[in-house]
Amino acid sequence: MLNLTTATVVFGLALLAGAARAATVKPHEFFVAPNGSDRAAGKTPDRPFATLARARDAVRKLKAGGPLKRPVTVRRRGGDYPITEPVVFGPEDSGTAAAPIVYAAYAGERPVLHGGRRITGWKPDAERKGAWVADVPEVKAGQWRFRQLFVNGEKRRRARTPKEGFLRVAGFPEGTCKTVNYHTDCQSFEFKPGDIDPAWTNLDDVEVIVYHFWTDSHLPIKSIDTQKNIVTFKHKAGKVFTDDFTTVGARYIVENVFEALDQPGEWYLNRKTGRLYYIPLPGEDMAKAEVVAPVAEAHIRIEGDPVHQKPVEHITFRNLSFAYTNWHLPPGNSNDNQGSASVPAAIILKGARHCAFEHCRVSHLGTSAFELLEGCTANRFVHNHIAHAGAGGFRVNGGGESSHPLLRTGHNIIADNHIDHYGDEYPSAVGILLMHTEGNTVAHNDIHHGYYTGISIGWHWGYQRSISRDNRIEHNHIHHIGQGLLSDMGAIYTLGVSPGTVIRNNLIHDVDANHYGGWGIYNDEGSSHLLIENNVVYNTKFAGYNIHYAKEVTVRNNIFAFGRLQQLSRSRAEPHKSCFFEHNIVYWTGGKLLDGNWRDKAHSFYFRPSSGDKGSKATHTFDADWNLYYNPTLKLEQVKFNNLAWASWQKTGKDRHSAYADPLFVDAAKRDFRLRPESPAFALGFKPIDVSTAGPRGAVGPEGK
Repeated sequence: MLNLTTATVVFGLALLAGAARAATVKPHEFFVAPNGSDRAAGKTPDRPFATLARARDAVRKLKAGGPLKRPVTVRRRGGDYPITEPVVFGPEDSGTAAAPIVYAAYAGERPVLHGGRRITGWKPDAERKGAWVADVPEVKAGQWRFRQLFVNGEKRRRARTPKEGFLRVAGFPEGTCKTVNYHTDCQSFEFKPGDIDPAWTNLDDVEVIVYHFWTDSHLPIKSIDTQKNIVTFKHKAGKVFTDDFTTVGARYIVENVFEALDQPGEWYLNRKTGRLYYIPLPGEDMAKAEVVAPVAEAHIRIEGDPVHQKPVEHITFRNLSFAYTNWHLPPGNSNDNQGSASVPAAIILKGARHCAFEHCRVSHLGTSAFELLEGCTANRFVHNHIAHAGAGGFRVNGGGESSHPLLRTGHNIIADNHIDHYGDEYPSAVGILLMHTEGNTVAHNDIHHGYYTGISIGWHWGYQRSISRDNRIEHNHIHHIGQGLLSDMGAIYTLGVSPGTVIRNNLIHDVDANHYGGWGIYNDEGSSHLLIENNVVYNTKFAGYNIHYAKEVTVRNNIFAFGRLQQLSRSRAEPHKSCFFEHNIVYWTGGKLLDGNWRDKAHSFYFRPSSGDKGSKATHTFDADWNLYYNPTLKLEQVKFNNLAWASWQKTGKDRHSAYADPLFVDAAKRDFRLRPESPAFALGFKPIDVSTAGPRGAVGPEGK
């Protein structure tokens, strides 16, 4: 059963009531079709408009005659609707609860707001065997550039070196960049002879992409010192050029290299000549192939004014598709923000209330899919399919604790969506990123095949005040993420103080990272006052549950299983309780049970003599009890609990009522973690976890998908 905030329930009831009223009233109707005309009346199916913008204007004109007394439906036939810039909706485009405005597809049809442009005129290249070439005059004129290309609906790869794997930073000419704080800006590195060539065509257009720590830095070349093999970039990267906190050189690739164009499926754009080169895959006929490059930066912009209380309200987009966006990092931005947080979206909302996107598909993006900015409240994003996004699926970010109160963003629903293959261009992007926002429900989403975190909550590092609170992360299925590319990531990642936030009933598995990380649930810097319960986490590279440093997090009734290198980990022992670890099952066959720093230390915060601590100060920095641990390959006397034997561990006050026994899963080898009736976990108060409902309830995407 999905638990919702009071505001969400009230909003849902209002919608149902409004829908019931609307169902009894014939709506105003407008029609749009690819073969329509914006000079037509648009009021009948046989005289449709041609564009979404024209239909929006018709609704505006209708509203200008007085307040809407009936709902409005704009019906769009299937087919492509090309755009070069986003369609903008303002407060004047709002509906009401009793008369909402709906932009929807005809049943079973697939209208696509198409932000790409088809490239034609292909011919074999006379100089490069196997390659085809097309002239793109807008590129030569400096009016267009793009970093993505799609052939027959599938993304193709820019010519790059190396073809597989990575190159390695060989040295650090700036000296301190190897050993100082990892956040030090660095602008050059030493490369191995031959890895970077100053003779490459259009060196200004060559892009070096460095994968280090939890970011991907995108760096245009400024100069190359061929004597010292040092490359210097036009702007700095925000972190040192090591893989992580070691002194090992970072991995990198070099893209958009004409001389590397030599394999089927690769392409290269020469901006000076306006020539686009492509080597077809076997069986591709360039006379028939649909080659598309993105041109529009966004599809939809909803622009309200929250401070002056002029929102955009009660607009719904249903069963629609949005494809292709084109975006480039601005000069000086190397994409060093955590979570690729500076990358915008195809659909952007500001000052939106009671708006919705239902059963839509957003795909083939050079950006993120959805972005909710300041003053967005009570909006719904349900049953959508987000596929092949250059960055993330959703980014929610409003005013912070010192901002105008009307800029706060929260109480939105992101539920039953399918987000797959995100981070295609910016791998550090997050599936669903909640920054400065509160009271949101993120539920029943399927998130997979990204290169970084699945769901991230909070945007303050440390224990200072934060407005991130009361967010509910429930019944999501997060799997096959990380994929070994970046470090320091998790399926669900938290930051900062977040009272009332609940993470429950999520199914998490197959989380991998580069060197370190690849955790299941990760409480990072200052995560405080969260409840983590009823989650099933397995097949993680590192711990199923990890704390960097945190305060008073309740972790109860979860299953953490089959961590490859760790099961539970913590980085810091601080003078307070970091977590209450109770009624959990930990099952493993390899790796360390308790890794990192699980020491206690004296502190006086909230000391009570009855707590069991002796002396004038408390000592426990975490509590653990009523848990069930088991490794089928080890006897209890072979297991170490923070380097202590079981009896010694219990004498410290930990796990006094816990047990070491087989939990009797239905089939652990097949990852079926249902418990048999005779499981010893029940005697410890463990309650069965049903993850069968994790992920979307019902179909996602437009009808006819």
